[in-house]
Amino acid sequence: MVSKRLEPFRVSIFSEITAAAHEAKAVDLGQGYPSWEGPAFAKDEAIRALTEESNQYPPYIGIPELRHAVADRWRLDTGMDVDPATSVTVTSGCTEALSSTFIGTFDPGDEVILFEPTYDAYPVGCALSGAVPRFVTLHSPDWSIDPEELRSAFSQRTAAILVNTPHNPTGKVFTAGEMQLVADLAVEFGAIVITDEVYERMAYARDHVRMATLPGMWDRTLTLSSIGKSFSLTGWKTGWAIGPHRLVSNVRSAKQFLTFTTPNPMQYGSAAALRAPQSYYDELKSMYLAKRDRLVRGLAEIGFGVRPPDGAYYVLADHTGFGLGDDVAFVKHLITEVGVAAIPPSAFYHSSDEGTRLVRFAFCKSDEVLDDALERMRKL
Repeated sequence: MVSKRLEPFRVSIFSEITAAAHEAKAVDLGQGYPSWEGPAFAKDEAIRALTEESNQYPPYIGIPELRHAVADRWRLDTGMDVDPATSVTVTSGCTEALSSTFIGTFDPGDEVILFEPTYDAYPVGCALSGAVPRFVTLHSPDWSIDPEELRSAFSQRTAAILVNTPHNPTGKVFTAGEMQLVADLAVEFGAIVITDEVYERMAYARDHVRMATLPGMWDRTLTLSSIGKSFSLTGWKTGWAIGPHRLVSNVRSAKQFLTFTTPNPMQYGSAAALRAPQSYYDELKSMYLAKRDRLVRGLAEIGFGVRPPDGAYYVLADHTGFGLGDDVAFVKHLITEVGVAAIPPSAFYHSSDEGTRLVRFAFCKSDEVLDDALERMRKL
């Protein structure tokens, strides 16, 4: 019998949609994994490590090679030096970085501010730790923050605010002004900031701002990311947490009793990936920009209400013009009658029904897959 804390998450709509999509052999624009494999220079190093390095337990905080690679990449990106021994911890994907952060940091009753639509792992993290989520809605069409709504969510019970930028599912890239607003409120109310930056290489409309680089914010920010999205290696489940030792030690205290450690070969491969030249990231962004525009243009021609996202690799489109009900009904019709899988965004909302008019498509797919999906959707 599942615990009362996790009862609301027993069977998610994502699981139901995935099962239905497989049954219908639908073109998958739902799940956020690329339809191609990651770069050879990372995979080759993982293969080498599998045969030449130890396959026993690595250090639970991560092999030195990867912690140093994370610290070196951080210095290249921000100009800030971090100690790989005390300020970097390797996790089994960003998902474990999140769960370890929640379990290791919060006590029951602590309040954590989440922006909605919100990635489904965040409320689960609250449930696992006993923390209380406080939701602040991002308002369409530009997914803006209402400063007064955000301020009213803070209280003396606020332990943290979580910022996902670039954002899943909206594609929002938080502006420098919005990040400073969050920082100012966190300082005023004595809260920490957790940032989920797994789409950090996919900011199109403006630069990605790292909370930890704002004045005075390093000491109260925990930055989480992973190898999966930036290197098309989502199955490697290799991530990390970066921050001051007092916050990273919380992650370590929980991680040791979750996965304990992360597979050796993937860590060596991830270290090689992080040593990629800047040209790799430039080409990645150019590729995703082209795919974004391809999908947005096609959806608009079919009749969806759509605007290009500023980051990440998802498009939220308004489906109401087709008159097929709410987002769940629309997605089920899309799978069974059209042969295309997508995600109903209402699952990302907890205090607003705005998601019911939307549908989420992933464009981390080959051009052939995108074109096939668009051609099928012309039946609408």
